Amino acid sequence: MDKQAKNILFKTYWSAKGWIDAAQRRTSPEDFAYAKAKGLMFDPVSFTHDECLAEILALRDSVPAALAARAFLASLSSRRLDWRSGLASFQVAQHLSPHAYAPVTTGQSYGPDGSVTRVSHACGVCRDAQDSVIAHDAYKNVDLNVMNFERIKWGGVRHGMLEYTWFDLRELAANPVPEPTAQDITLLRGILATAANCEPKDGPGALEQKLKPVIASSKAERQMLIDILACAGVLRPLSQDRSVNGRSDWRYVGAWRGEDGYSQDAVQRWFGDYL
Repeated sequence: MDKQAKNILFKTYWSAKGWIDAAQRRTSPEDFAYAKAKGLMFDPVSFTHDECLAEILALRDSVPAALAARAFLASLSSRRLDWRSGLASFQVAQHLSPHAYAPVTTGQSYGPDGSVTRVSHACGVCRDAQDSVIAHDAYKNVDLNVMNFERIKWGGVRHGMLEYTWFDLRELAANPVPEPTAQDITLLRGILATAANCEPKDGPGALEQKLKPVIASSKAERQMLIDILACAGVLRPLSQDRSVNGRSDWRYVGAWRGEDGYSQDAVQRWFGDYL
C-alpha cells in the first residue's frame, strides 16, 4: 500500500482528535489525483439497488471462498485490516438472491401536530435475508473513500450494508493478497484458543479484552475482528435468547457467550487447508 496515498486518505477523515467533521474535510485536487492513481481514493458513484445487487452476485460467483479466507489470515500478523474485511462481506453475499427492490417501511418521522412528515424505506427481501442486509432503492454520489478509510483503519464498520458489500468484494477481488505465514496460523490458533477458554458467561466484550495480549491490535480492531469471525460463523452465538446491551455496536456477535466457544465446522470450512 502506498504510504503517501494512505496518508492522504487518512488525513481526509481522521485527526488526532478523531473524526473530522464532514464540513471541514478537504483534499486538494493534486492529493486526490495521487491517491486515486494508487487505488486508495475514488470518484463518487451512483447506482440503484438492482444494479448493486447484480454486481454483488457476479462478484460472489467469481471470487473464491479461499481468497476471502486467505486474505483474512494474511491480515493477522501484517495488520492489513482491509484484507480482513472481505471475509464478512463474502459471507453476507452468500445469502443474497436475485430480486428487484421490494420496499418496506422502516421508520417514520412526526411533526409537532403528530402528522407523519417523513417515511423511510428499505428493501424487505434484503432485510429478511440471513445476516439481514440494509439496502435502499437508489444510491447517489456514494462516498467510497470513507468506506475505504474504515476498511483500512478498522477492517470495515459497515458490514451488512448493500453498498459496502459490493465495494468490499470489489476491492478483495482487485488487489493481490499474499499467502498466510506461519505467524498468521499461530495467531489464528491463539484467537480460537482464547475463545474456547472464556468463562461460560463471558460476552464478546470480555473476549475482546482477553485477546489484547494475543494479537497486536487496538480495541476497535479487536472488536471488528470478533464481529467478522461471528459473521463467518466461527463465533456464532448458539442462542439469540440472551440479553444484549442496546448501546452495543456488535452486529453479529452480541449474543455470543463463552459457553458457545467456536464452531469447528466453520473453522474447517474456511481455514481447514491451513490448519
